[in-house]
Amino acid sequence: MTAPRVLSPRARRLRAAVALLALALVAPLAIGATPTPTPDPVRAAEYWIEGAHIDAAWKTTRGAGVTIAVIDTGIANGPNAFQGAVSDGTDVSGIGSEDGRTPLGPLDSDHGSRVASLAAGRANADGTGMIGVAPEAKLLSISLGFGTTAPVPFTKQVADAMRWAVDHGAKVINLSFTTNTLDWDRSWDDAFLYAFQHDVVVVVAAGNRGSGTAMVGAPATIPGVLAVGGVDQRGVASKAASTQGISIAVSAPSESLLGVDADGTVETWNGTSGAAPIVAGVVALVRAAHPDMDANNVINQIIQTARRAPQATAHPDPLYGYGLIDAAAAVSTVQPPVDQNPLGDLADWVRLHRRAEAPAPSPATSTPVPIPPLPKADAPAKAVSPLIPSPDSLLYGTLPLVALTLPGILIALGVTAAARRIRSARASARQNPDD
Repeated sequence: MTAPRVLSPRARRLRAAVALLALALVAPLAIGATPTPTPDPVRAAEYWIEGAHIDAAWKTTRGAGVTIAVIDTGIANGPNAFQGAVSDGTDVSGIGSEDGRTPLGPLDSDHGSRVASLAAGRANADGTGMIGVAPEAKLLSISLGFGTTAPVPFTKQVADAMRWAVDHGAKVINLSFTTNTLDWDRSWDDAFLYAFQHDVVVVVAAGNRGSGTAMVGAPATIPGVLAVGGVDQRGVASKAASTQGISIAVSAPSESLLGVDADGTVETWNGTSGAAPIVAGVVALVRAAHPDMDANNVINQIIQTARRAPQATAHPDPLYGYGLIDAAAAVSTVQPPVDQNPLGDLADWVRLHRRAEAPAPSPATSTPVPIPPLPKADAPAKAVSPLIPSPDSLLYGTLPLVALTLPGILIALGVTAAARRIRSARASARQNPDD
């Protein structure tokens, strides 16, 4: 997430109009796009609709029947883009509204609305204006409090939001944020496992170099999530609005994107925060077109039908993953089925890397045997000096010692005397050899 400059509504509308006009003029540079002329500059500026073959996928489905949970700063309640789109919501930060529709954050409160508009925003009644990738899918608005303003710890907010989204029918969860670290809190193990075990596809932004993220960070490093990198209008990895890492699964446009702000203004913005909901919308299209396909096979559809980037040096590549998202191919081309998530198994990772916690000691089941106290020792009849031997010490100590020691002394004396006599006799014999 990046913090935009705070502008007046009039200045923001003027800047947005200029940007949209410029985008409409350069839209033919989009990845593989040959846009149809249109009088609507907003629609013309959405180069990813044709560039990622989303318009071709709309011939099959527009995402009806699928719910996308946007866990972010909250989806605004006013813009037309969200009328009839948001089916439910909540706040997990402790500072938002109960329905999750009050945008949070002093600098980037529009972030959640922009993300939601890219995933499943509705066009105007006359068909003009910005439209999301899955414009008939439903949205869940779950507001987070980023930074230190929320009384609930951020890791707990995310874990609570994941469970709430699953329990309220989400089949796709979008997380357009990063923690800038490879590791994640242990509480996320169970929260993400809960989503995977309930057949939910979790789409996560890989992060942006322009925001100081050099490598992919959690939650995009969690095994099993669909991590999204970013490319520019030509399909080349973005130098500022993306990052790199082996966990990137696919890439989507992340530069010169559009998004609906909380006041309904259409703004331009950059980052994998926008690339992720584009992919989340494509996931919703695949799930709508193949309602019996489980999450593992939906992910396999996405990565196997992605168009390999010409600049990629590996497959998957640390910048592009398996390639550029292709909505039409993902919807229409059915891949051979898989029986596990091709992006990793979080349960196996937990078993391998988390130390097993020591089990709590079981309560004692045996009853202690009572032992009667020993009788007290008899008190001495009269005070006796500790230097004078007692009768017991004489009887059991001194006399046996004398009895054992005295014979030994006598024997030693006798042996000594005999030895002396033998030596004396030998000496006399040497002095008188003729005797």
